[in-house]
Amino acid sequence: MVFVRSLALLLKFLFLYSLFTFTFTTCFPQIQPKCHQYESHALLQFKEGFVINNLASDDLLGYPKTSSWNSSTDCCSWDGIKCHEHTDHVIHIDLSSSQLYGTMDANSSLFRLVHLRVLDLSDNDFNYSQIPSKIGELSQLKHLNLSLSFFSGEIPPQVSQLSKLLSLDLGFRATDNLLQLKLSSLKSIIQNSTKLETLHLSHVTISSTLPDTLTNLTSLKALSLYNSELYGEFPVGVFHLPNLELLDLRYNPNLNGSLPEFQSSSLTRLALDHTGFSGALPVSIGKLNSLVILSIPECHFFGNIPTSLGNLTQLRGIYLDNNKFRGDPSASLANITQLSMLSVAWNEFTIETISWVGKLSSLTSLDISSVNIGSDIPLSFANLTQLELLGATNSNIKGEIPSWIMNLANLAYLSLRSNFLHGKLELDTFLNLKKLVFLDLSFNKLSLYSGKSSSHRTDSQIRVLQLASCNLVEIPTFIRDMPDLEFLMLSNNNMTLLPNWLWKKASLISLLVSHNSLTGEIPPSICNLKSLVTLDLSINNLSGNIPSCLGNFSQSLENIMLKGNKLSGLIPQTYMIGSSLQMIDFNNNNLQGERFTRVEEMIQGWKTMKTTNTSQLQYESYSTLNSAGPIHTTQNMFYTFTMSNKGFARVYEKLQNFYSLIAIDISSNKISGEIPHVIGELKGLVLLNLSNNHLIGSIPSSLGNLSNLEALDLSLNSLSGKIPQQLAEITFLEYLNVSFNNLTGPIPQNNQFSTFKDDSFEGNQGLYGDQLLKKCIDHGGPSTSDVDDDDSESFFELDWTVLLIGYGGGLVAGFALGNTYFPQVFEWCRDYLGVSFTLFLNKIFKRH
Repeated sequence: MVFVRSLALLLKFLFLYSLFTFTFTTCFPQIQPKCHQYESHALLQFKEGFVINNLASDDLLGYPKTSSWNSSTDCCSWDGIKCHEHTDHVIHIDLSSSQLYGTMDANSSLFRLVHLRVLDLSDNDFNYSQIPSKIGELSQLKHLNLSLSFFSGEIPPQVSQLSKLLSLDLGFRATDNLLQLKLSSLKSIIQNSTKLETLHLSHVTISSTLPDTLTNLTSLKALSLYNSELYGEFPVGVFHLPNLELLDLRYNPNLNGSLPEFQSSSLTRLALDHTGFSGALPVSIGKLNSLVILSIPECHFFGNIPTSLGNLTQLRGIYLDNNKFRGDPSASLANITQLSMLSVAWNEFTIETISWVGKLSSLTSLDISSVNIGSDIPLSFANLTQLELLGATNSNIKGEIPSWIMNLANLAYLSLRSNFLHGKLELDTFLNLKKLVFLDLSFNKLSLYSGKSSSHRTDSQIRVLQLASCNLVEIPTFIRDMPDLEFLMLSNNNMTLLPNWLWKKASLISLLVSHNSLTGEIPPSICNLKSLVTLDLSINNLSGNIPSCLGNFSQSLENIMLKGNKLSGLIPQTYMIGSSLQMIDFNNNNLQGERFTRVEEMIQGWKTMKTTNTSQLQYESYSTLNSAGPIHTTQNMFYTFTMSNKGFARVYEKLQNFYSLIAIDISSNKISGEIPHVIGELKGLVLLNLSNNHLIGSIPSSLGNLSNLEALDLSLNSLSGKIPQQLAEITFLEYLNVSFNNLTGPIPQNNQFSTFKDDSFEGNQGLYGDQLLKKCIDHGGPSTSDVDDDDSESFFELDWTVLLIGYGGGLVAGFALGNTYFPQVFEWCRDYLGVSFTLFLNKIFKRH
């Protein structure tokens, strides 16, 4: 009985306790954890070190998370902050895309938060500050993301102390690699952070081989080493890591390897673009049952595409362009019906028919450039209603442009360049493609014309229009209906006039109308094009004066070509220091000139020629590997540049990175005076040709500062004095010609000079040395210069100033092609499509 009563009381107690607990928790919300005061102070102090700048983050959805932080609220409730549920310590900071701008202090208060497990500062701007070594004190970190945040310098070795890391992302997206990682630090990270699942070091300069110990990271799921300047043999064992899903090695051209025999793998994305990988694709590639993206363009693969690739029905993107594949890939590709992106361009395929592509109805991107179609565009392509990109350059396409192309409502990019298309075509019909951004019909046999009545619509999205060699007799009026047009190429047509409304196209960045029959004067209203980067009106019949505003009307103007016209009068006095001009070519006109500036001032304006790292001037295009796959340029274009005159003929063939080449060629003019010593400040120069002029004085020893110089021609002048010993210290100098001057003294005998032949020095009565088989017993050692270079003011003479920008009959090209927005302005790089193609694809599809 007592037991029963006790049990009843216990049950009542439990019931009342449960009721009380339920009522209390319902009526009184749970108290949020209070963060520790010292951690709150540390966070606020970190906040005070930065300003909010909406340009500091690229993410359009980003916002200043720290704006809500204040001392009157619990820091555990702050935006981007999470605390431990039991200890109340701050363990998670996510300030990604928070628009922070400023310098990260080496002793930042952030490093007092020693309980941190997650630190994400990605997509901010830390103003090129270094990653503090104290990062190693955050020993509990599992996830560290400092990507896209403008850190620079050497990655501190203390990062390797973070032994609990699961993910490390220090990647960037830019032309220049800002961060460097020593091989020793990389080895330590691999050795200590054995649990790593994600390692992103894109655009981090490693400049070494990869250690074999990478294969010890058995938990690794994602490895991204895009553009890390890797070389040597890639550790093949990485392909066999059991959990690897993403492998991105793009743009490491000196990294070699081949694809192994695969077993079953978790690999979903494989990107080897522009590496030294070679060999045939193994049949076992058909075992990669999870593969979604296969991206191997611009490598050295060859052979047939294995039919086993067709078993990978889950593939969404295949990029095979710019290799040496052969055979017919249709048996391997025709059955992958879910493909979204396919590029088979620029290979050695022998495809009997391309009509099978029309069965791949999910395609959004298709590039068949250089595939020999040999007939009309297949009617089956009309089924590709999802297409956003269609590239068919140099594909031997015949017939007319089919009307069904106008039904591809999603089309944003269309290139039918360099084919045999013919017939009359009304350009206005392309305005029906509402999403079209890029259109290139150049170099066909088309007869293009505008409709009789302009629609005056403003809904066109076209930003790139290339209609070179299209038999145009007037500028198409439908261009007036393109409010966002940035790039316009109408070269090699039969136009005689440019309409006044063209000068109102404020969006224009590049205007190329060379090789036409334009007459009349260049109107001053051309200076309304404030965004212009490149202007090419060369090889026409333009006359009159050059508008005085043309030298400085645009802050962004880099290239201006007016050669081969009938322009007269004075050269405008606006080409001064402070402009962005990199190339000026007024060659073969009737211009006059007068001394208007010191050469020092002109050279000070050539900022892009002063870098010692020519790689900084390369135009880089890239795409980001993501769930949708990369967008590729498949036009792997090469350029040939010839630098020649009576004393010098040098051909640079297959310059794929033409934009790293910097040259000054003002040979065969009437330039007089002395070579100014300040030309030695142009340390990015690769080619310098001043031959066949009227130069006097000594060769300045400052030319020895041109550490990147490969070719120097000073022949056929009246130079005197000794050859400076400093020239022998130019490591890369492959060509030298100082013949037919009045030089005297000994020829330097060391380094590259010992390889030059007698014709480099002939015609100088006072020169002697082994190269001329002419000795002198006692003339003393080589001097740095006959006349010591001092800091006195040196001027170009009248002719130099004028001829420097193109007065006279010789080739004039003072240019430095860096990140030029649209670099297709030279006669030696007629086929430049690949560059603009990439730039605008990145803009269109926002893959970067």
